Amino acid sequence: MTWTEWLIFFLVIQVIHGLGTWKLYLKAQKPAWSAFVPVYNAVVLMQIIKRPWWWIILMFLPIVNLIMIPSVWVETVRSYGKESKVDAVIVILTLGFYIYYLNYVEDVNYIENRQLKPKTSLGEWVTSILFAIVAATIVHTYFFQPFVIPSSSLEKSLLVGDFLIVSKIHYGARVPMTTVAAPMVHDTIPVLKTKSYLHSDRYDKRQTSWKNKLQLPYLRLPGFESIERNDIVVFGQPADTLLDMNQFQPDRNYYKPIDKKTNLVKRCVGIAGDTLEIKNGYVYINGKQNTLPDRAELQFSYNVEFKRPPQTQADQLRLYKLLDRLGIDDGIAYTGEGNTFRIYAASDKAINQLKIQPNIKSIERYIRPEETSEDLFPRDPNYNWNLDNFGPIYIPKRGRTITLTPDNLPLYKRAIAEYEGHSVVTRGNTVYIDEQPADQFTFTQDYYWMMGDNRHNSIDSRFWGFVPYNHVIGKPVFIWMSIDNLNDGIKNWNIRWDRVFTTVKGSGERTSYLIPFLIVVIGLSLFNKWRKKKKSKSS
Repeated sequence: MTWTEWLIFFLVIQVIHGLGTWKLYLKAQKPAWSAFVPVYNAVVLMQIIKRPWWWIILMFLPIVNLIMIPSVWVETVRSYGKESKVDAVIVILTLGFYIYYLNYVEDVNYIENRQLKPKTSLGEWVTSILFAIVAATIVHTYFFQPFVIPSSSLEKSLLVGDFLIVSKIHYGARVPMTTVAAPMVHDTIPVLKTKSYLHSDRYDKRQTSWKNKLQLPYLRLPGFESIERNDIVVFGQPADTLLDMNQFQPDRNYYKPIDKKTNLVKRCVGIAGDTLEIKNGYVYINGKQNTLPDRAELQFSYNVEFKRPPQTQADQLRLYKLLDRLGIDDGIAYTGEGNTFRIYAASDKAINQLKIQPNIKSIERYIRPEETSEDLFPRDPNYNWNLDNFGPIYIPKRGRTITLTPDNLPLYKRAIAEYEGHSVVTRGNTVYIDEQPADQFTFTQDYYWMMGDNRHNSIDSRFWGFVPYNHVIGKPVFIWMSIDNLNDGIKNWNIRWDRVFTTVKGSGERTSYLIPFLIVVIGLSLFNKWRKKKKSKSS
């Protein structure tokens, strides 16, 4: 839905509200017309039900309002003597239209000084739970969100099993676009294994718009920081077309709302306006090689030739222990040539230590042959690119106009069509945008190039291209827990204490703030007990 459609929907709701409550407003000594005035009617209603004004703000927050609006319905009927559990269930099941019955049929009286506190322990418990969910949803949606590293694409910088706190305030919190969804659940509801949001599965065959009801247009709150080169960023995968995340069932025609796409974490190696190229696995920005922070360690594949290959089980065990000690844990396999084996991911530091082992004859970094990969962006035979040699490619910038030709259209067609919302076709040597001939295009948002430090073991922008700004979720700032062997079952879990309570960004060795944190918590707890004890004595 567009903003205009949402405005019309909002005004219709105001009329429905006014028609269903104006008599009740009169009984509470409020003017009947106040029931029809947008926003003001909510202010007056809060006065009627004796609830604070900030409830109004919560009623307008997507997802949170799914809890707050039914709560207001219940509070409204209670204000007119309908305090039973049955009344609460009826008003919720009728989507508030039970209030119409009270307004026009039943002769109810307004209770001026009703008791606001729940009369039963169950009611008090339910109220506490609901507002805890509201508070957690607000924090999760607009401030900070937990995230766990699922794969090794940023290995050495971030490890599989790192539990992150992702800040949404750095780049600006994105207002939820999916308005009907379970709070604090992303794609699928656990146990039930069903979608957590109201959705439409299929793309409109006319390719004019994705069909998903009750979607808000994209809106982002102001942030205090822009995405910079080499920032680690959490974002929604642009090419996410998974019908089932657990069974990995892709379907190109399957639609997910932007705010429900699979969350990924990568390093932003190219920002809007950059020209990016990859040469022999190294990223070059505007002609200069990109320099990563000192905590980052690039990993590549290597061919290792042994003087005597590991043949017995004991030899292989010793080799695996050596690789594990050097931090090389992504596997090794025989290449089929002589005594040469391939290590799939290793840092320069690990390779330098491996070179001095007595059984190593030679080590060479494996570079992909000069051939096109059909799986890589833009999936066009005219672009002879692969994982190690890619580009050059210009990353679109908001407000920047590019020249369009049939030759470079494969690089930008997806961005123009899916992220900018236009139809794009070619007829002969002419590009048509929205059925009009076009030889240029001006982008309306910034784009980014996201990659993993584990260069041969990362599904990233080399596979699906640009990441639009509206897909950006936030910036990882803190590791609050880190578990080794996270995917091997709880019996094999080991806490990496040196990573617990450490910052994501920084230089030099990581410093854990766990002990200072515990000292502060214990100190505040003891102080609070002392203060309460002193207060009780004085009284």
